[in-house]
Amino acid sequence: MADLYPGSVDVESIGLGGAGDGEVWDYAKAHGFAIVSKDSDFAERSVLDSEPLKVIWIRLGNCSTSDVARALRSQYEAIRGFLEEDSET
Repeated sequence: MADLYPGSVDVESIGLGGAGDGEVWDYAKAHGFAIVSKDSDFAERSVLDSEPLKVIWIRLGNCSTSDVARALRSQYEAIRGFLEEDSET
């Protein structure tokens, strides 16, 4: 995914594989990341947080990692637009 989303990391590679949602949220916030997840908790938290993160909620049901990668690739333009919203002001 680095070709389309340079600088992306996954929780395993940064030592947060077994971390709770709060730890992942705090890490993403501290490092300026958006969160991509199949977990609705992150999407819900983004609505409630006073300084929300950008959250991309993958709603594909039971699927493989390659299915998620295909979805992220096929929706690249929409995702890029979403991530750039409000960052240009």
